[in-house]
This record gives sequence, C-alpha cells and structure tokens, in this order.
Amino acid sequence: MDRGIRLITLGFVLLVLGWILPILMVLRLMAPNMGLSFLSFSSSVAGLLLGLAGIAQHTRSGRGPTP
Repeated sequence: MDRGIRLITLGFVLLVLGWILPILMVLRLMAPNMGLSFLSFSSSVAGLLLGLAGIAQHTRSGRGPTP
C-alpha cells in the first residue's frame, strides 16, 4: 500500500477518535477531564495534519516523469 494512503488512513482514524471522545464525554459515558479533552484535541489536530500530508504525498507520488 502507498505510504500516502497509509497516512490518510491514520489521519482518518485519529480524526474519528477526536470526534468520538468528546461525544462520549458529553453523554457521560466517560468521565470528562482535562487530560482526555487534551487527548481528543491533539488527536484531531494530528489527524488533520497527517491526512493533509498523506494527500500531498499521494498526489505527488502519482505524477509521472516530466517531459
């Protein structure tokens, strides 16, 4: 599998984790605390950055040799 696709997949997983954790805290299925909120925010930002880097790498690797 292409490295760009792996980065996109990892970024997507981190973004979903950053979305699910706050919902679980709002529904009081997990005790809300500062560390968990920071983990949620960090995973969301890291997922966004990794996804964008994966998209850039995937599009760059798809180009053929320039004439």
